[in-house]
Amino acid sequence: MQTAERKRPPPVKVQSGQLRTAESRGTEVSGDGCVVRLGGGRCVLVSLVWMQGTVLEVQTERNSALLMDETGTFTVRGVNSIPRGKPCLSPGKYVMVMGVIMAVSPEPVIRAVKMADLSELAGLHRRMWKLEVEELQQLLA
Repeated sequence: MQTAERKRPPPVKVQSGQLRTAESRGTEVSGDGCVVRLGGGRCVLVSLVWMQGTVLEVQTERNSALLMDETGTFTVRGVNSIPRGKPCLSPGKYVMVMGVIMAVSPEPVIRAVKMADLSELAGLHRRMWKLEVEELQQLLA
């Protein structure tokens, strides 16, 4: 199990708009991930992402939630399986989601691995998020 975990690169901080324009083979994303365009025309292969957004809708019967960041909406699947994830699942909460990319078009879909409620300092997290994404992507390129 440890060798499989070592093969997967760390999560990449992205905006939903970047996933929406990512390149994948077909509508489903393979285990290898998809190619995300960074600033300046650079690209990186991404399979595990770290995203932040506001919960718009929760569908526990479908095991999913709809979130929105400043570039659009994205769906998070597997929310019922996340330890301590249920407190995050209320409309209006600002959350962090780490997960595996399942689809990029027409709307990004990720399978959650971890979720955390960032609502207590939501204003700060929202303001810093775009800068954090840009900084990490500059280091990757």
